[in-house]
Amino acid sequence: MKLNLGILEGLFTIHRFSPKSKIPDKVYQGQFYSISKTDEELSVVCPSFVSLNSEKSEENWACIKVLGPLNFSLTGILADISAILAKSEISIFAISTFDTDYILVKSEKLQAAKKALQRAEYTFNI
Repeated sequence: MKLNLGILEGLFTIHRFSPKSKIPDKVYQGQFYSISKTDEELSVVCPSFVSLNSEKSEENWACIKVLGPLNFSLTGILADISAILAKSEISIFAISTFDTDYILVKSEKLQAAKKALQRAEYTFNI
């Protein structure tokens, strides 16, 4: 079962902070953001127009969304997409939420990623 995909508008930046850092209030300015905290780090993904003073950052990511919501009984969605992109030598940063998955790829690889996924019978909603 191949699913429909979408592309979020704009570019995104992946930030790394110390695990003891406070989440910057600016993060909440974006329509889409993701915050993950472990004992080792605090990671924040947010629109690139949101300027954060992080320890490290990676800019210019585009975001592909698996259009959901997805049922928890579905298996292998992220594995299939990541395998397709790996075969095309496109690295990813994946985010999963309760409803769906988001796959970030470097913006210069977005068109190649889209073509690879379309060849594998995924469709993109515009």
